[in-house]
Parts: sequence; structure tokens; C-alpha cells
Amino acid sequence: MSHHLKGKRVAIIATHGFEQSELEEPKAALEQAGAKTHVISLKAGTIRGWKEQDWGSEIAVDYTLEQVNPADYDGLLLPGGVMNPDKLRRETSVLNFVRAMAEAGKPIAAICHGPWTLIDAGIAKGRMLTSYPTLQNDLKNAGAEWVDREVVVDNGLVTSRNPQDIPAFNRKFIEELGEGLHKQVG
Repeated sequence: MSHHLKGKRVAIIATHGFEQSELEEPKAALEQAGAKTHVISLKAGTIRGWKEQDWGSEIAVDYTLEQVNPADYDGLLLPGGVMNPDKLRRETSVLNFVRAMAEAGKPIAAICHGPWTLIDAGIAKGRMLTSYPTLQNDLKNAGAEWVDREVVVDNGLVTSRNPQDIPAFNRKFIEELGEGLHKQVG
């Protein structure tokens, strides 16, 4: 077990309908690498995942968005699922958190439908990204360059398409966190 991320703190922003594997597998990989993770949501309690084609299990929320400060985190994970990012992208507190992380040059990882939140936070423009294929026009319309690859890294921003890409997604996000701050873009 590697501990090269010891001392790093990663915010995981999610709500009901997150794709189970896209939260749990990266969270486990980050913790195995030595990072401390916090599941952050809109409300306290638990949030329920979506597991392929039906509801999955619940996961405890560590903090609500109003209880945290982006300055206290070294990286941000945005799991996909369809419902999860569709709800999060409409929340000002989520968008402000994502923007603050991006402006500080902190690594951000978004998988599957997670890049929807990047669009609404205004940080997709001018970036090379991937996502679940149905988001490609949304990303292109937001000014991003969309490519079909298992993982894409653009100056600390890590994106992947779907749960099959999680191993590559995890490796690249851990690598970017290990590098630390990245030059601000835009």
C-alpha cells in the first residue's frame, strides 16, 4: 500500500443518484494512496447511489457544503450518474466550490456525467475533456474540446467516460494530486 498522498485531503461532492462505482472505487483508491476523503453533499445524513440500473446502497455524508471551505482541500472528485450531476449543477454552493478549486489550480476529477458540473461552473471552456458520450455536444457547446479516450488530463483536470475507465481515472487523479497545484487556466 502506497502512502504518497499522505496529508492530502480530497473533497467528494455528490448527492442522491451518484453512480456507486464512480464514488466508491476512486474513494478507496485515494484512501489506499494515503489521502483523506470527505463525502460532501447538500444535506446531512446519507445519500443513495445508483448501481447500474437500480438504486444502490447508501453512503454517509461527512459534511454539507455549508460546513466546508475549498481552501481546506487539495483535490476534488465529481462522480457521475445522471441524477447526481444534474442536481449538483443547479446548486450555487456546488458551482462556487468547483470554481474555487479550479481557480486555485487544485486537481479536479470528473467521470461519466460529472463534467456537466464543470460546464455550469464555467471551467470547461478551452479545456480538453472526455465524458459519457451523450455529453459531448454539451461540452463542445461550452467551448471544450471533447475526445473519446478512457482518461484525459488537461492541466490538473482529469476526466473519464464511464465505470470501465475507473482504473485509468484513479491512476491519473492520484498522479495529479501527487503533483500538487497546477497553473491556472483562463
